Amino acid sequence: MNIRSFIRGASAAVAIAVALPAAAHEPAETVTPSFEQVIPNIPGKSVRALVVDYPPAGASFPHTHAKSAFIFAYVLSGEIESQVNDEPKRVYRAGESFYETPGSTHLVSRNASKTEPAKLLAVFIADTDDKELTTTIGPKE
Repeated sequence: MNIRSFIRGASAAVAIAVALPAAAHEPAETVTPSFEQVIPNIPGKSVRALVVDYPPAGASFPHTHAKSAFIFAYVLSGEIESQVNDEPKRVYRAGESFYETPGSTHLVSRNASKTEPAKLLAVFIADTDDKELTTTIGPKE
């Protein structure tokens, strides 16, 4: 291999590395719909439940919830680090819960452990016609 070929190969490798995100991507969460039901005595509203599984070091992209969605979150296992709107980051452990008001921005939602999985139950009360309960707003921090 001559020096020019080596330099071209090295340059190509650098270009590919620069094109990739600077930080390694954390593993993504898995979201599984669990329950959906129209609320008969509240016209236009439904309750939906999702189970969110985080692998070790797993995280969600920052996202905004629908303007009609009130969310109750319950940690089923492990530890979840969360930050909603301008509130401070907090770690919730199995058996603890928190809520998010309609239209909240969920800046941080991730497994607090790099070695153990974590699981969260998210219950949404939202307008029945809101098909998109969350909108991703950018890459993870």
